[in-house]
Amino acid sequence: MDEEYYSADSDNYSYEYPNESNICEMGTYFIFNTYLTNVLYTQVFLLSLLGNTLVLWILLKYENLTSLTNIFIVNLSVSDLVFSCMLPFWVVDQSFGWIFGEFLCKAVNAVFSIGYYSGVFFLTFMTILRYLCVVNPLSTLRSQTKCSGFLMCLVVWNVSILIVIPEVIHTTVQEDLEGRRTCDYADWKWKKVDIYLRNVLFLLSFGVIIFCYFKILIILFRTRSRRKHRTVKLILVIVVAFFLCWAPYNILSFLITFPPPTCQYAKDSNLAFHISRKIAFSHCCLNPVLYVFIGVKFKRHLSHLCSHRSHSSNGQVSRPRICSQGKFQQEGASIY
Repeated sequence: MDEEYYSADSDNYSYEYPNESNICEMGTYFIFNTYLTNVLYTQVFLLSLLGNTLVLWILLKYENLTSLTNIFIVNLSVSDLVFSCMLPFWVVDQSFGWIFGEFLCKAVNAVFSIGYYSGVFFLTFMTILRYLCVVNPLSTLRSQTKCSGFLMCLVVWNVSILIVIPEVIHTTVQEDLEGRRTCDYADWKWKKVDIYLRNVLFLLSFGVIIFCYFKILIILFRTRSRRKHRTVKLILVIVVAFFLCWAPYNILSFLITFPPPTCQYAKDSNLAFHISRKIAFSHCCLNPVLYVFIGVKFKRHLSHLCSHRSHSSNGQVSRPRICSQGKFQQEGASIY
């Protein structure tokens, strides 16, 4: 494997088999990749910037952040914004190669990975929190909600930063076989370590989430609490969307660490990998859409916000009557 050449980030791909002179050329196989990537990533960046900023605005304007769930959603939106803000760099990289220098090569990769890992951790904690809220009385969590929330968020961000330290150390700007400057791991072994670590954490989180929801569903079948059902439903949809978007990418990134048996296999696996990567990277703009379609309170807040803006544009002053609905401002209430 050490004698092979492989690059998953460039437009032209080559795979040289050990002790053989033939090279599997794949440039024409991905002739549409650059244009598709540029258009898709630009749209995802703009939609994520708009959607997640709107989510943060609504949460900070209409909700108190004494709810752990709301605190996690704020951080999840920040995580998606951090992730999506790196997409313009990849758009430029697809067209011109890496032109931003060594420092930004390390920084962009690190921030990108921090956004991914923090998203996984926040979704896992949200699921665990919902499990605890269903199993135990909510009042047992209120006295420590705010303090615990900020402490847990601090831990998540710090752990995410620590995980990407090896990536910062070992990523560098280099030239591929065609003289194109790329930003990637200098040593393929460290790239495999990164892929394996990402897959292990992904599977562990998935296992925890499956266990929690299995227990939650058993409990919910015994109760008729519509609010509990509604909250669990939204978090479940958010988690399922995340894993459906990222699971194919993680699986295929793991499979490409093994040498391909044939040239055709290399072409097919690389094509599947790049399709799955575009799906995974598009996830950062998906959560705000899910909030709109499933989150009852979020839709209500958004409606009040649009109504307020409409009145303001007509020269009238109108304030949303959110505080009059006291049940939505109780400590521990979430955006759902």
